[in-house]
Amino acid sequence: MEEPKVSDADNQNEEKRALEDGTSLHQDDTADGTSESNTLSKRQKKKLLKRQRWIDTREERKKKEREKQKRRLEAKRAAGEICGNMLRKRLKGATMAGSSCKQRVAVDMSFDDLMLEKHLAQCIKQISRCYSANRRVSDPLQFYVTNFEGKCLEFMSRQNGYMNWDVHFKTENYLDLFTKDDIVYLTSESSNTISSLDVSKVYVIGGLVDHNVHKGLCYKLALEKGISHARLPLDEFIEMKTRKVLTVDQVFKILLGVTQGKSWKDSFLEAIPPRKGAVGKETSDDEFSDAECDTKDANEFQGKPFLDVENGKINGETTIRD
Repeated sequence: MEEPKVSDADNQNEEKRALEDGTSLHQDDTADGTSESNTLSKRQKKKLLKRQRWIDTREERKKKEREKQKRRLEAKRAAGEICGNMLRKRLKGATMAGSSCKQRVAVDMSFDDLMLEKHLAQCIKQISRCYSANRRVSDPLQFYVTNFEGKCLEFMSRQNGYMNWDVHFKTENYLDLFTKDDIVYLTSESSNTISSLDVSKVYVIGGLVDHNVHKGLCYKLALEKGISHARLPLDEFIEMKTRKVLTVDQVFKILLGVTQGKSWKDSFLEAIPPRKGAVGKETSDDEFSDAECDTKDANEFQGKPFLDVENGKINGETTIRD
């Protein structure tokens, strides 16, 4: 006599009942003759039930996410924004070489030997976010990654297709690539505050994810090398509930926003995650001038110095952490 067929739905229901009972359909007897599944603790049973609920609602979650994406797309179209295939085609043609923005920003990756592997992996991920943000604007800035060798290169090689990224990957140190007078090392501890960007300068971000292990390192290096440095005007525009620590990609996105004509305040608020509780301060329009990326003449970009260096002294440092 032929055995009755059992449907997938019946199997799922049977598995669910087994989970609710704290038992398993595939019970293995232990040495003392008791079933291993019957020894599950309440916590383990809860985890199994939670896992099962997650599996049961997977399709429903996918459907909700598709509907959410559809609403976002419709809202963008209603607002007249370019999206979908048209946006992809436009972004494909937006390259650094063809960009009218010549502002240079470099990530200094000379610290890979000072980072744990997990921190180096986080740093590489932040660089990928920088690239992703830069390729999504109509006029990308000139993005460099220096000291791109050793462990940095090894970890980046895990990113499929990174060789095709529109990024200037350089094995040389930034001091060998740029004129020393053009370099400004960004540092949160500097006493020099940037009021607006200078297209003739290259702003260097320390590629160091150390969770405060090597605090003061970039400052010390800047002093030793005699490099100009400054901090972003975070205190002037933003109040934060947490520590004012920015990651590599957050600093990059802030600079990118300013080059696209956004105000410092808006650039900060867009780049800093909501969980940090960042709130914009009320500031007068004359307190700081917002910068755009000058594409014609660096001398016309700004009429006053881009940072204030007291008596020719160089002070400050930055620590970039995840």
